[in-house]
Amino acid sequence: MATSLLLRHSSAVFFSQSSFFFTKNNSFRSFSSIKMERGEASEEKDAVKTTKKVFVAGATGKTGKRIVEQLLSRGFAVKAGVRDVEKAKTSFKDDPSLQIVRADVTEGPDKLAEAIGDDSQAVICATGFRPGFDIFTPWKVDNFGTVNLVDACRKQGVEKFVLISSILVNGAAMGQILNPAYIFLNLFGLTLVAKLQAEKYIRRSGINYTIVRPGGLKNDPPTGNVVMEPEDTLYEGSISRDLVAEVAVEALLQEESSFKVVEIVARAEAPKRSYKDLFASVKGH
Repeated sequence: MATSLLLRHSSAVFFSQSSFFFTKNNSFRSFSSIKMERGEASEEKDAVKTTKKVFVAGATGKTGKRIVEQLLSRGFAVKAGVRDVEKAKTSFKDDPSLQIVRADVTEGPDKLAEAIGDDSQAVICATGFRPGFDIFTPWKVDNFGTVNLVDACRKQGVEKFVLISSILVNGAAMGQILNPAYIFLNLFGLTLVAKLQAEKYIRRSGINYTIVRPGGLKNDPPTGNVVMEPEDTLYEGSISRDLVAEVAVEALLQEESSFKVVEIVARAEAPKRSYKDLFASVKGH
């Protein structure tokens, strides 16, 4: 488990207290009117396309890139926030619905607000630190960086914030303080503690949020079905990054995802359930 959890280091974001989301010509449409399942008619996919965009922080990361690709495949206009624009251009295929902008979550909310702009209606945070010699990096990225992003969203009136966090962030309160994965990940500058503090800030922000806590991230194609549980429930298990990206996108489309913290893993024996049912099964805040 410790090894599988090491595969993950990323986050995602979405927001607003109303049950309305993506607009066309600035007219609001309810979440329920644009819900989509894979394989639906192309005109329903086209209905999601609007002048409003989804901003993805950490867009070139292993999970963030998958989120961008899935958003584009579902008809969303995407603004990809990256630290190196030129390098990022080599990571994505040319797409008229994709805009790549420079965004570093450690540089403060004002610069982030400029990157997000007034044309982003939702934000997904899929950032994550890279292990190095600076023990404060997890706090700079996973805590202060996420806080900066939330503040930038408030400046721009972003309506939905989706964060990709991790299971076991609250491991001490769960009685998992001796869990090898909890111990190992916190060796990197108390990574899980940093993530937990960022989650608390999001929950106090007033923005409509969905916090997604995946188990150990795998680069392999999806196997098994998604298991979704309330916060502080799962302490082991893994999930494909592709499925994590799928859950993040669905958090935009399912109003049942509002103001919730969900934990996810994949299990071969789990029954396949719709995302509407999965999100509805978890109590909100």
